[in-house]
Amino acid sequence: MAKSVNNIITHGLTGKIGDLLVFRQVDGKTVVSKVPRKTTTVTEKQKQQRAKFQEAVIYSKAVMQDPLQKEEYAKEAKEKGIQTNAVAIADFLKAPRIEEINLSEYTGKKNDIIKIKAFDDFKVKAVTVKIENADGTLVEEGNAVESGLYWIYTAKQNNADLSGDKITVRATDIPDNLTEKEETL
Repeated sequence: MAKSVNNIITHGLTGKIGDLLVFRQVDGKTVVSKVPRKTTTVTEKQKQQRAKFQEAVIYSKAVMQDPLQKEEYAKEAKEKGIQTNAVAIADFLKAPRIEEINLSEYTGKKNDIIKIKAFDDFKVKAVTVKIENADGTLVEEGNAVESGLYWIYTAKQNNADLSGDKITVRATDIPDNLTEKEETL
């Protein structure tokens, strides 16, 4: 791939020349590359990805109809120098990730806190925490509150026996992609 800078012949040029070169515009610059090779068979994974991308495009079109959501995505798009619908599509295709579950301040007492570090390429909408005993009985469940870098969950119940307890954290983003991570005490 090559970029054409200050070339009056290729400025603004798009399309294919013969079967060798493709010209396209990226961020206002002309990019020249080889014609991509086409594979003849489509794998099942490719079919699934195409279907998911089609859903992402439909989601993006719906976002563009909602002025509030469109404005949020437009701010991000302006910062990144890309189109608004591209930000919405990328957000749909990528689920949030849970980087850290910090249990150092959780001792099983009411008002103890659990810190969660969750990120998304656009925005994490909600983080929930579920605490279960070793036998699977529910101790408590609730929403964490965003606080800067971390999401903070404050325990609402006393939990006498922590050994073998399972902490399940779920993070969702604007298009409702879900990521789940578990920690065992």
